[in-house]
Amino acid sequence: KVNNMAVVYGKDASMWKLQGKENILAILYRYMEIHGTVYYETQRPPEVPAFVKNHGLLPQHELQQLLRKAKLFVGFGFPYEGPAPLEAIANGCIFLQPKFNPPHSSLNHEFFRGKPTSRKVSSQHPYAEQHIGRPHVITVDFNNSEEFDATIREIMKLNVEPFLPYEYTCEGMLERVHTYIQNQSFCSPEVPFPPVNSSWALLRGPFTPVPDSRILIWASNVSSLSSWPPLSALRLLSSQQGQSCVEACWTEGLICEPAFYRFINIKEAFSALDFQCEGLESEMNHLFPAFSAEHAECSLQHDPLLFSCAGSSSKYQRLCPCRDFRKGQVALCRDCL
Repeated sequence: KVNNMAVVYGKDASMWKLQGKENILAILYRYMEIHGTVYYETQRPPEVPAFVKNHGLLPQHELQQLLRKAKLFVGFGFPYEGPAPLEAIANGCIFLQPKFNPPHSSLNHEFFRGKPTSRKVSSQHPYAEQHIGRPHVITVDFNNSEEFDATIREIMKLNVEPFLPYEYTCEGMLERVHTYIQNQSFCSPEVPFPPVNSSWALLRGPFTPVPDSRILIWASNVSSLSSWPPLSALRLLSSQQGQSCVEACWTEGLICEPAFYRFINIKEAFSALDFQCEGLESEMNHLFPAFSAEHAECSLQHDPLLFSCAGSSSKYQRLCPCRDFRKGQVALCRDCL
């Protein structure tokens, strides 16, 4: 490893058009030799400063060699969630990426505008930020020069080993695919829920509270239903107003599981969470099921195709179907193997 060598993520010149990048690169250049892999035909792209050693578009094996030498891999905020940061981390680089404040979404960013999503992206690579994290992944505000400078000085002192999450290894991928094939059935019709002759207590439904927690779980005495992931992994909670289910679940160390929405889209879920419903509606809205405190109104989802973990509104507290996950294999719950 060359301790003072950084590679910038972005093979297209347009990716170097980040507002304020000159300041970021100037700070980085004080401490490190900067390399780029920006494609060009004849002339050096004007977006790439003269002090950057640009290698042009590299074949895969040469890019891997470059990453093996480098200490730092720097993202400018685009592209989102690409494979290159994972390759860099696997080659022993630290990945430094920008934090987005406010998060990028269809409301404030051209890339997402017009796309049918309510997702809010908090950094260039949210998976790397949340599921890998320090010391391999460092997420900072690139608009804060002092924080950026301090982070580079911190990185100069760090020594990290190559790291590849288990789910990105061949074995991890095969484990995941095997589990999907063994447990999912698309050949038989889905069992209706709730069942016609529900045996649970009418008020709280099939949910039971976890002691000293705001989380509810599927009651063990409720007759088993065919579900994948298994219902033992379900954790029901309500979001804060203005909070998505992705965010609400993550605050409890859980992830939102869309497959569980049909099991919580029942009036008993509101009672179990101590919501007092003066009215109950069933409507088509990607935020539902949700509770409106202003009107004390409970709203169920009418169209199952609209179940969504993303999306939030200051008017609603959403009902969120969370689940636990296996470290290094986020796609699978702890009871999934």
